[in-house]
Amino acid sequence: MLVTFHCPVYPDIVMFGDVAQRLLELMGHSGTVPGALAADDVPAALARLRRALEEHGEEPAEELPPEERERDPQRRPVRLSQRAFPLLELLEAAAAAGKPVSWR
Repeated sequence: MLVTFHCPVYPDIVMFGDVAQRLLELMGHSGTVPGALAADDVPAALARLRRALEEHGEEPAEELPPEERERDPQRRPVRLSQRAFPLLELLEAAAAAGKPVSWR
């Protein structure tokens, strides 16, 4: 599943569903898709996500499949903070402009 985040003042962002749902939960949302944040709720969600990434940001966003680990044992999975970067920028833009954020 893919999740698309939308805000009127920022380009849409598409993420894999499992990563998007984890980030939504870190923002204090239930993780349900589709969903939305009212403009007034965006700054608090952004602050919660930043705090959570300080604690969990170095964790892998997803596990590498066993065949990829065997093929390249040096390969590192993408960190959660790396996957969250575009969403952080979208939330910052939404907060600055006072706009809502939705996802589907």
